[in-house]
Amino acid sequence: MIEIDGKQVFTELSELVDPARAALLVVDMQRDFVAPGGAFDLLGIDLSMYPPMIARLVRLLDGARKAGVRVVHIAMTSLPDGASDSPAQLRFNLRLHQASHGDTAPIRYGAEGTEGHEFIPELAPREGKLVVKKYRSSGFWATNLDLLLRSNGIETVVMTGGATEGCVESTARDAMFNDYYVVIAEDCVASDDRAQHEASMLLMRHRFDIAGSNEILGVWAARPR
Repeated sequence: MIEIDGKQVFTELSELVDPARAALLVVDMQRDFVAPGGAFDLLGIDLSMYPPMIARLVRLLDGARKAGVRVVHIAMTSLPDGASDSPAQLRFNLRLHQASHGDTAPIRYGAEGTEGHEFIPELAPREGKLVVKKYRSSGFWATNLDLLLRSNGIETVVMTGGATEGCVESTARDAMFNDYYVVIAEDCVASDDRAQHEASMLLMRHRFDIAGSNEILGVWAARPR
């Protein structure tokens, strides 16, 4: 910890991810985005980064639960008949998936009430735990995420999930703009585009704290329960 202008600023990983003040955000680990047979897989989108990342995230999630870290699962959501998609959002989606899908019609994914909207079983929230539905890339935009974090005394978010350059980075940036410390669990984020993943990580290394899951687990395991 250092002091700047009379304010105490956390600088050490042990301070940042202290279970008393940190929350683990699990972003968009839903069937449509990462599972065989989901919307992205059926379009032939490359999901090869996800299986090894998911295995590491399962371990990190288990460690968070054992250490009493607050966990929030975030779900990309769309309403029937495109009710949640503005023209600008539709254009964004067309641009986002143009390489794999072409400039024809937006990909439909994360439809509420469908199997594709469900979390993959190994990363599903436990009954009664916090789930935030979002309708844009950022988990903070027009959701109750900020309220839930502040209500539970959270000061740091540990970012995991996908896609790195999309919903993870968008949520991380908005977390910072809402005055949360941000730690990116670098081996627990992934994308369907390796080049964009690497580009995003390059940017985020200059903005946020970056740590491997083993480092984070080491802090959590060392905390008295």
